[in-house]
Amino acid sequence: MVLRVGYVREHFSSPILQLAEQDGGKTFTLVECPSGTGQIISGLTNNEIDVAIALTDALITGVAKGSKAYRLVGSYVSSPLNWAVITGKDTRYQNIDDLKDTTLGISRYGSGSQVMAYVMALQKGWPTDQLKFQVNNDIHGLVDSVNEGSTSAFMWEWFTTKPWVDQGKARFIGSVPTPWPSWLIVANQERANAAEVKDILERLTGFIRDFDSEEKREKANVEFIKEKFGYLEEDVRAWLKTVKYPQNCLEIPIEVITATLSTLEKAGVLTAPEGGFNVSDFISSEVVKLT
Repeated sequence: MVLRVGYVREHFSSPILQLAEQDGGKTFTLVECPSGTGQIISGLTNNEIDVAIALTDALITGVAKGSKAYRLVGSYVSSPLNWAVITGKDTRYQNIDDLKDTTLGISRYGSGSQVMAYVMALQKGWPTDQLKFQVNNDIHGLVDSVNEGSTSAFMWEWFTTKPWVDQGKARFIGSVPTPWPSWLIVANQERANAAEVKDILERLTGFIRDFDSEEKREKANVEFIKEKFGYLEEDVRAWLKTVKYPQNCLEIPIEVITATLSTLEKAGVLTAPEGGFNVSDFISSEVVKLT
């Protein structure tokens, strides 16, 4: 069976794009999900994709809230994600503090853009149960919304948003890095055969190690990202200095799950069941190893 792999077409996806080019559709095809992790979770739930690379916090939140559509099967990016806080080009908002009691734009409910708004509120000491949101689907809708005034700001990955800022269509007013490694890999346990998933992740590990090498970071990666995404070379090099990939996609440190759950509880995103969460409930033990 050819597996359908959901992903967000951003610079982080470079290794899976390179693997897909080599694979040529023999064992998997990529399904682009421009609205982000919220769309990916919907795709897993609605039998539109079988495997996905998506944001750690939203994936863990989904399982914690009872989703049966997927389980964690691997690691993809081990460094934090730097979430930019973005407002319209002519708004009155100058910093994060100005956003208290305003309506924030999100791509979808349950998305990383919503979860990180809770984390931002937690860091600022705002009541997280009073946050207000408006769904705007994707970055185009989010940028339009902050400029029209229906929302005050939204959160999205820094370098993905920077071209909009460079064009004068939006402004950065702050950033909130995730307190956890940013990307994990998940699979639907009914549709995605464990052996087939392991095979893909073993090959992906090889591509990640190659992409992560000093030699490739110096030139080949820069050219690949410039060609695929149209980013400025200085932005690509700045991002490459910050990103870290795992040495083995088939391992997840237990602390990634436990620390993320702890922060999400404090932020009011999750409520732990009596007796706490069981980490083994979050993974597919046939595929991934907890370390």
